[in-house]
Amino acid sequence: MDDPVEAQLVAYNARDVDVFLKCYTADCLIEDGAGQKLMQGHAAIRERYAAMFAASPKLHCVVVNRTRIGRYVLDVEEITGRVPDFRRAVAIYRLTSDGGLIEHVRFLRED
Repeated sequence: MDDPVEAQLVAYNARDVDVFLKCYTADCLIEDGAGQKLMQGHAAIRERYAAMFAASPKLHCVVVNRTRIGRYVLDVEEITGRVPDFRRAVAIYRLTSDGGLIEHVRFLRED
């Protein structure tokens, strides 16, 4: 996998939780904008995203802007078809030192 951030976006839009998880380290931490843990590790990520994918058959995310700074990737996203609904988010991904997997994510979104 050359770019885990792009690969997870493609898997997200396909609602393919197995391919989606391959983009993340086994202990990846996902937080909200305030730094509160939303989920950590493949089991928790699988549970949350599988439920969202099942509940959101029209789910689709478009990256409006992507910025890379070292091991960090910042995506400004427009999301449609999500249950529960929200439309705009910023995702800040930190990659492993070799850039092969996502090891940390912080989501900023409209309430």
